[in-house]
Amino acid sequence: MDYIKPEFLLSSLLYSVLGVAVFWISFLIIDKITPYRLWEQLVERQNVALAIVVGSMCLGIAIIVASAIH
Repeated sequence: MDYIKPEFLLSSLLYSVLGVAVFWISFLIIDKITPYRLWEQLVERQNVALAIVVGSMCLGIAIIVASAIH
């Protein structure tokens, strides 16, 4: 029942929000670095190869953020 304590719940929520914010900022930085707009390529042009690369990048960033927070 230690996980139900308010301080643990609050810290988990804070780290989750922090992790999502770092992840989103990382995605925006990668989007600015590339010579084209990632979102346009993924959604409008349905570039599958780029989607696989971006998905792998997202997983990598998520693992790094989760390890840093843990």
